[in-house]
Amino acid sequence: MMAHTGEKSYQCSYCNKPFDTNSDLMKHTRIHTGERPYKCSQCDKAFSQNGHLKSHLMIHTGEKPYKCSQCDKVFSWNSNLKVHLMEHSGEQPYQCSHCNKAFSRNSHLIVHLRKHTGEKPYQCSHCAKAFSDNRSLIRHIQTHTGEKQTGDKPYECSQCGKAFSQNNDLIRHMRIHSGEKPYKCSHCDKDFSDSSTLIRHIQTHTGEKPYQCSQCDKAFYRNSQLTIHQRIHTGERPFQCSYCNKAFTNNTNLVRHMKMHTGEQQHLKTYQCNQCDKICSGNSDLIKHIRTHTGEKPYQCSHCNKDFSDNSSIIKHLRAHTGEKPYQCSHCNKAFLRPGDLIKHLRSHSGEKPYQCIHCDTGFSQNSNLIKHLRTHTGDKPYQCSYCHKAFSEKCYLAKHKKTHTGEKPYRCSECQQIFSQNGTLIRHMRTHTGEKPYQCNHCNNCFQSNGGLISHLRTHTGEKPYQCSHCNKAFSRNSHLKRHLKTHTGEKPYQCSYCNNDFTEESNLLKHQITHSGEKIQQCNKCEKTFKKKQTLSKHQTNHNSEKSYQYSQFVTEFVSEPKVEVKEEQTNFVKTDSGIFNESIIE
Repeated sequence: MMAHTGEKSYQCSYCNKPFDTNSDLMKHTRIHTGERPYKCSQCDKAFSQNGHLKSHLMIHTGEKPYKCSQCDKVFSWNSNLKVHLMEHSGEQPYQCSHCNKAFSRNSHLIVHLRKHTGEKPYQCSHCAKAFSDNRSLIRHIQTHTGEKQTGDKPYECSQCGKAFSQNNDLIRHMRIHSGEKPYKCSHCDKDFSDSSTLIRHIQTHTGEKPYQCSQCDKAFYRNSQLTIHQRIHTGERPFQCSYCNKAFTNNTNLVRHMKMHTGEQQHLKTYQCNQCDKICSGNSDLIKHIRTHTGEKPYQCSHCNKDFSDNSSIIKHLRAHTGEKPYQCSHCNKAFLRPGDLIKHLRSHSGEKPYQCIHCDTGFSQNSNLIKHLRTHTGDKPYQCSYCHKAFSEKCYLAKHKKTHTGEKPYRCSECQQIFSQNGTLIRHMRTHTGEKPYQCNHCNNCFQSNGGLISHLRTHTGEKPYQCSHCNKAFSRNSHLKRHLKTHTGEKPYQCSYCNNDFTEESNLLKHQITHSGEKIQQCNKCEKTFKKKQTLSKHQTNHNSEKSYQYSQFVTEFVSEPKVEVKEEQTNFVKTDSGIFNESIIE
């Protein structure tokens, strides 16, 4: 087993590692054989080296002769004191060559390097699963054996009874009770109870973020943060609820979710708002909530001076200025401002619809869409107009409606200065200037300025007519066509002439009639005879015809040519079409 090479070194027959002395080789060989000849007389714990036994005995005797001059912490060995002093000085002499992260101990660097190399030398004998460090392997083995090793957590807190496997962990825990914070930041004098928290805090001053995402270049302070972030790109959700099968990207969210099923959250410490009695799960959540009452917005955008009540909101807002969209779809490369938007988008590729209606089994990719859909069954309209008390099923519909009262039109076209009440309407309007038609038919390659235009066009290929008349069961491809048709049954004439109070079913018929009073020239579409007051409006309207083939118009005619004629005396006015427009015949005479 042990062979002298004839030189100064002794080589291990298991792994070929060389040693200077035979005693060093014997100590090393025990790693392979598992031999532990040095046994503690106090607790029967065994060790492979006598030095390890001596260190262990100090746990029983309490002997710690080496004391830190800065925080009075004591150690059994001088080497441990030297490593500890680096925590105060901030010295981290062991640096990773891959990501430049530094460590105060070489053993920590060795374990860290395995994250880059993928090396996992510690293998479970039960299931062959491998681990990068021995402690993780020990914890894993206990999931097979179902038992803890003797003396697994021998260090117990005298204040709350919590037990720990290592004395250092107990010392750190005791600071929760004592309030001791021996680690001070040299930048801002903030104090911390443990060195790892101080190191993470210092990175907020230096800006150091050594862990970078390879897909979107976003950087993080900790590797664990990067691991969770990368699941946004991969769509991986490894933490699944055993009650409802809902999956999560990290264990923290799963644990929080599981408490909804177990009812455990009822026993957790909660924070209550003294103004509205709302219960918050954390103090930070309560602070954010209180700002909804006080109106406090301490976070200000440096670009537009807009204020925000919490830091996460301003971070999202800043991306509107920078154009940054860090969350990219791995299927189509579409990028998003927020991770939640990417997760929703990924379902358009996977077809996943986890939210199902209990009334009709319709599935939805988003919970918000399910909530809206449920209102079609319940008839619930929770959003009420404060001006006229009209109720709406969705908040966005109420917001649009309110602008009919206020006349607010905050969105202005930079090309023609026309103003709009909604941003979406402005975006569609801008396409009349740019000529952009981003929505393309996959049947005939015709392009459209809006998604609604494309959907209507697709029905000319599929023959779909989803809008059915409840009176005569006639079906239409467009809702506007159905509305027009319904007036033939109801006799509704919502358009009234301001000169003579005559009523009309269509606005175009009213416009034609009004020129009998004003003599005003009107613009008529030569394809569908729709009339407009402005030539500019007619031009915009005609682009809808130009983008479609002739059979689209023929379908429109087919739907309406067979409709019952409704005689309307006041609409029977003679018009003469000339090169310069349409005029009332009596005016020309």
